[in-house]
Amino acid sequence: MKDFVLHSDQGWHYTHPMYRAKLAELGMVQSMSRKGNCIDNAKTETFFGHIKDELDISGCDTFEEIVHKIDEFVYYYNNMRHMWSKHKMTPVQYRSHLVSSAVC
Repeated sequence: MKDFVLHSDQGWHYTHPMYRAKLAELGMVQSMSRKGNCIDNAKTETFFGHIKDELDISGCDTFEEIVHKIDEFVYYYNNMRHMWSKHKMTPVQYRSHLVSSAVC
């Protein structure tokens, strides 16, 4: 799994030596939020919260199926999911809005 980065908080299961050894064995890079800093990487943490709440992978039988479901969710999240914090726009619409506002 070259170039795969797994981001998490510093929960006991993510810092457990057996878990970290398995990641290293698979060639995965581990990334964690700083200890005791709940706002560290807030955008990523918010996205992870949404993916945990909204993405159902229970029907997946293979890793490839999970990757496909995640790819679909990322597309949906960026292009179709309207967000209150972005004036009810999708992230792509909001970014385009900011770019067009800056040009004027």
